Parts: sequence; structure tokens; C-alpha cells
Amino acid sequence: MRITFKFLIFFLFYSFATFAQLDLVTPFKDCNSTGSITIYDYKKQKWIISDEVDSRSETQPASTFKIINLLVALETGVIKDENEVIKWPGSTDTTLYGYRPEIYKDITVKEAFEVSAGWAFIELAKRIGREKYAHYLKLAGYGNGDLSEKGDDFWNFGAFAISPRNQLEFLVKVYQGKTPFSKKNLVVLKSVMVNEQTNDYTLRGKTGWTRVDGNEIGWWVGYVERQDNVYFFATRLIKKRNESNPDFGKCRKTITNAVLTQLGAM
Repeated sequence: MRITFKFLIFFLFYSFATFAQLDLVTPFKDCNSTGSITIYDYKKQKWIISDEVDSRSETQPASTFKIINLLVALETGVIKDENEVIKWPGSTDTTLYGYRPEIYKDITVKEAFEVSAGWAFIELAKRIGREKYAHYLKLAGYGNGDLSEKGDDFWNFGAFAISPRNQLEFLVKVYQGKTPFSKKNLVVLKSVMVNEQTNDYTLRGKTGWTRVDGNEIGWWVGYVERQDNVYFFATRLIKKRNESNPDFGKCRKTITNAVLTQLGAM
């Protein structure tokens, strides 16, 4: 009994010390960024949060919505698989498009997800319709359910919003297969979400970036799957549009990687 008690004390002390050593402040300072990172340690069932209030605050999900958007498109039969081609509805003269002209072309759903071609998912949204979105978003427990925005890309503008914590709650369900979507469609999503794969881990994720109400909101959400554990993460940065930070886009991943590295996830 004495040995067991001493071991328990050592284990608790070690766990606390390990957690206490985590630096969740410096990565944000180094990037001159404000926001939060929310992590869920699946094995320990423990939340690691840099800002509890911010982790529960809701904003537009921006392109991270493509995660559930892809599932809804598959589940409703709007697309048959990730290789279906979405026809570009605009002009074929790419010189007309100053921002990322290479994405304005016929494109597969998989490529549209990977390069974040927003127009392709807007085309899917037109086919899906708000009634089906409302149905699946409620079943999945994703976001605040407010689809009052009239624009097709309601995930970028308007009242629809989600918190970093809710993002992870949904991703945990995806990982566990406990969603209103079929196993087949979850397999497709997980394949499309792969960003990096090594002998030690597989990183799945999606970025997001929108400009609304005078702010820029940048997301990086996903999870790192190792043989012994899974780490879910949601990093969200917010800055005023008139504030200069040329590394704003990069910092979403820089901050996340710094914290995940401290945890031994990467």
C-alpha cells in the first residue's frame, strides 16, 4: 500500500510538473498575435487551453467549415466522392483574378479542400440548401445554428459561428465515428484532411481565414494522430484589419506547432 501511495504521489507530481512546463504564452508573443489555442489530449481526456474565455467565444468558422461541409455534401448525395469535378462558373480568363488566379478553374472536391478554393464549396452550398444544413449541423452539434445570413458562404459572414472548443468537440466525434455521417464518408474526409504523414504521426487539419466586422479571423484546426495518443487542436487568431502583421497567416501553424512540439505530439 505504501509503495502504491508513493507511486501515486510521484505520478501526480510528475503530471503537474509536465503541464506546468508548457509555455502557451511565448508562441503568441513571438508571432505578435492575439488569440488562443485549445488542445484536447485524447488519452488523458484533458483540455489544455491558453485562454478559457476565448476558447468558448464564437466567431465565423471561415474555411474550417469545409470539414463538415464536405461531409454534408457527401451525405446528401450532392457529390458522389472527393474526386468529383466542380465546374468553374466564371470566366476562363484567369488574368481577371488578382488573388490566387490558379484556383479559378474546374477543380475536384479534394483539390478544392486542399487549396481552399472557396468558390467550389459555395457551388456545393447552393445545391445543398439551408434546410439540409440546418438538419445536419444540429445533429452534429456544430456551431450556433444561426443560418440567417443570406449569402451563400454563411460560414464567412453573418451570424453563424462556432467556438474553438466546439470545433474540437466535433473533431473528436469525427475521430470516434460518432457523427450523423456514414463511416464511408468519414473515411473520405479523413483522407482529404491529411496535411503531413511521417513514421511517428499523421497530421490532419484545415485552415480558415475571413475578414468581417473590421477584424481578420484566422483558424487552424485538426488533430495529430500518434500510435499512443491523439491531440486535437484549434488555434484562432484575431486582429484588426488596419493592424499590420505580415505573418498573420503563417502564425496559425507556427503557434500550433510550437505547442504541439512541447507536448511531444510532433
